[in-house]
Amino acid sequence: METFLPVGKLKVDFLRSLISQAEITDPRVIIGPQIGEDATVIDFGDRYLVAKTDPITFATDEIGWYLVCVNSNDIATMGAVPKWLLLTVLLPEGKTTEGLVQKIFNQVLEACREFNIALCGGHTEVTYSLDRPIVIGQMLGEVSKEKLVTSSGARIGDDILLSKGIAIEATSIIAREKEAELKERYSEEFLEKAKNFLKNPGISVLKEALIAVEVGGVHAMHDPTEGGIANATNELAICSNVGAIIFEEHIPIFPETRKLCDDFGLDPLGTISSGALLIVADPSFSDKIIAAIQQWGISCTRIGTILPREEGVSIKSKGKRHPLPMFDSDEITKILG
Repeated sequence: METFLPVGKLKVDFLRSLISQAEITDPRVIIGPQIGEDATVIDFGDRYLVAKTDPITFATDEIGWYLVCVNSNDIATMGAVPKWLLLTVLLPEGKTTEGLVQKIFNQVLEACREFNIALCGGHTEVTYSLDRPIVIGQMLGEVSKEKLVTSSGARIGDDILLSKGIAIEATSIIAREKEAELKERYSEEFLEKAKNFLKNPGISVLKEALIAVEVGGVHAMHDPTEGGIANATNELAICSNVGAIIFEEHIPIFPETRKLCDDFGLDPLGTISSGALLIVADPSFSDKIIAAIQQWGISCTRIGTILPREEGVSIKSKGKRHPLPMFDSDEITKILG
């Protein structure tokens, strides 16, 4: 009897076996399906087209904003500028009103205006066997060939930088999806602040990604989504064929995030973290990148170092070094469902 798979991303070994079956015969495909790469890259002559598709499955409130940010983040981690969005909206039978559809589209359009992205088309339908709306984005962007950044470019000795803090997206999701329950334990001011993590500090990493590329010295970038910074660091190491160490005491975490993760028994290292950006850079550029990002009011911290592959991927906490785990399911799935 076959075992059912857990909620979340597929395990790395199984995913690798699937990817190995994809034969790329078009020489214009510069980056195809790879573990750890955030998007595909296609040669369009004088520049690269960067393409990504991603659904929103955990959040239900403000899913239109989530959709635009999550997809544009993956374009930005390649050093590219997100430009064009195609949108698929699947709506639950017996629960969908015109008002609900308009609300989702308003959210998408607001985010597109904020990040200067054109909504070019897509598909919308009411379908059966859904208990909530599911939105899926297909984002396209472009980058000049000399500015392309991949997750496979990390080099031994590079610094690992992190913008903002971990589990920002999770903080907003928890506060929004569990608001009725949390009202009994937290003040209205606390909950409103946590809910607004969606936009402040925000789940978009577009600004800091483009700043880092402009400064130079960036060898790799990766967007921590499902499985948080733990999975993102492991994926980046796999993609670049290197090891890594991160220092727990250097990892920034907002007080609101810490409280909500502690309250629900979630490990913030393995909790969905859109809003943070992993930047792997030449150490001689790190201070310049940090300073440039901070000039825009965005925090950025050095949290680790790239090591040889044989040293593995680890985390140092309270003076002791431990393997950095891969989470089969994002921690937030413990409370959503």
